[in-house]
Formats: sequence, structure tokens, C-alpha cells
Amino acid sequence: MASARPFDTDVILDGIRRWVEIETPTDAPDQVNQLATMVADGYRGLPATIERVAGHSGCGDHIVARSSWGQEHPGTLVLSHLDTVHPLRFIERLPFRVDGDSAFGPGIYDMKGGAYLAFHAFRELCTGGERSPLGITHLYVSDEEIGSPTSRTLIEAEGRKAKYVLVTEPARDGGKIVTSRKGVARFEVFIKGVPSHAGTRPADGRSAIRELANIIQTLEAMNDLARGVTVNVGVVRGGTKPNVIPEDAYAEVDMRVPALADADELVPRILGLTSKTDGVSVRVTGELNRPPYEKSNAGAALFEHARSLAAEIGFELVDSYTGGGSDGNFTAPFTATLDGLGVDGQGAHTHYEQMYISSIEPRTRLLHRLYQTLR
Repeated sequence: MASARPFDTDVILDGIRRWVEIETPTDAPDQVNQLATMVADGYRGLPATIERVAGHSGCGDHIVARSSWGQEHPGTLVLSHLDTVHPLRFIERLPFRVDGDSAFGPGIYDMKGGAYLAFHAFRELCTGGERSPLGITHLYVSDEEIGSPTSRTLIEAEGRKAKYVLVTEPARDGGKIVTSRKGVARFEVFIKGVPSHAGTRPADGRSAIRELANIIQTLEAMNDLARGVTVNVGVVRGGTKPNVIPEDAYAEVDMRVPALADADELVPRILGLTSKTDGVSVRVTGELNRPPYEKSNAGAALFEHARSLAAEIGFELVDSYTGGGSDGNFTAPFTATLDGLGVDGQGAHTHYEQMYISSIEPRTRLLHRLYQTLR
């Protein structure tokens, strides 16, 4: 039987609170699994099957919830993640609380709020006795915040089986949804020099740190903001003592590219970096770990459909492009994908992370209508 008030904001907010109050840093798999159990328990009594994929490599379990209907044909895949960037006990600094239109808490905006909206919309569909035209599969992963190393294969396999992919990452800038994202590449740079005494035998040494400075300048020169290419040397380490010519230096690099052609050009250039100094070696490892999510014709059509549904509900849906990656990057190259369908808010990854309570009802209704109308 359908709920008397199927999209009651207070009821949904209470469900979000319960998910938020279980802290889930990616590197705390026991915590993530505690939430995974709560999520799986939420499907009890609904016409759905639950598959729990055991975690490995220091990550938690993944949950796959499938509607009991429509699984024999390509359907709708909903992508969510259970992990957050906030360390354990961050909830002491950012407890769940409500202040006006904002509800605060670690991961509430990115992305427990959106994940819960999609779950609630599915539950309302089922309790109303409805069967959507397409089967619905909701995949909750445990490692999105570190690039989805243990879930990528699962995401891509489910994405290839689906006709549509809906991603519950948070909305952008006042409720915009996402129809394209930059690709993300990560690299590590290892430099080996020759140590010597900096005071008595400086000529015998070959400085790994000086070579790293050369490498950093080369990498920084690859930035092209007009094209949308960004290269950031975010971590550097090196040396042992101020009076020793440094033997070792190390850097971690993040690159964002708007199109696959940019990745094809720049990834080999970074992997091929060489030393300018005799006696110093440079080794670079890394890869494009999220392909660019470029707006396809199918993705554009999916957005137009969602925009018409939002207009019926009573709000304007605007699409946007973002430099941040998501699991939608993995499915967009081959399946119509719509991202940023989660809650509106601000402060992802910060000490003031919050969602706007007023976004709960319209955005849950939108997900519900997408379930009802995608065919």
C-alpha cells in the first residue's frame, strides 16, 4: 500500500540522518560494511534481490539491489557510493544537525543524501504496487572517493548491461545536474640521484630534488585553462638532511582533461618524462583512472527527458559541466548517463558540509518519475 505522504521531507531526512550517523571513511571497511548492512536491510520486504560483493584490498563491501522485475532486458542502473572522505570521529566536529534549510553532517551532501533519495524513490514505487517499465538496479560502492579501484569492473559490467545510468552525486550550484565531467589521471614520480656531503663534496652529488624541480616546471607548463586541462603537483617529498645532496625525491600528480584526445596526448608525455641531469633517473607510473564523461546524444536526450519531468514537478533543471570525477565517468562512454541527481547543498569534503532540506522532496520526486517513465 502506498504511503499517505510518499515524499514526506521529515521522514526522508530521518532516513538520511541514520545513514550519516554511521561514519564511513573509505579506509575504514568495517564502518562502511556496517552501513552496507543497514542499506541492505532497507530492501527487506520489497520486491528486490540483494547481492553483497565482498570487499578486498582494504575496502568495504559493495551492495547490488535489483528489482525483481525487468532484469531480462537492459534497464536503469542507479550508481551511489557509501564511503566519504571524512576521517573517523569527524562527526564530533560536524554532528548531524539542522539549522534553517540546512542539514549538516559528514558525507550528507557527498553523497549519502542523494543515495538515500534514490532508495526512498524505489521504496515508494514498490509500496505503491507499481512496476516501472524497466528493471532497476541500484549499485552502492565502497570506494568511490579513492577512484573506485575495487568497484570499477563491477560498475562497468553493470553499466554495459543498462540502457540508462542515473548517478546520485550531489547537485551543483543551486541544483544543476551534471551531463559531462573531466577525465582524471593520477601519476607518481620517483627520482633517484646520487648522495654526497653538501659542504665538503658537493660536486660528487646529483640532486634528486633539483631534478624534481625541473619535472615540476615541465608538468606545470602542461596546464591549459582555456582548453580545460589542469595538471597539479599535489604532493612532494625528498631528501634526508639539509647537509646531504638528496638521493631521492617523489611527487604525486593529478591531471584533469575534458576529452579523450587530451588524455591520449598528455598521458604518454607524462609517463615519458626523462631526466635533464646525468646520473639522475626519473621513473613515472600512473594512468587515466577515470575516462572523460563527454555529453553524448543519448545523454543529452536523457537530460531533456529529466528536464521535462522537473518542469512538471515545478522546478527548472539546468545541466552543467564539472572538473570533478565520479563513477558516471566509467559508464558515460557507452551508456546514456545523467549525474548530479542527488541533493542540493554545499561544502563537499569540508567541515561545513550541508544539504538543503528544501531540495529533498523535488529531487526525490524527480528520481521517482524517472523510474516511472524511462522505457
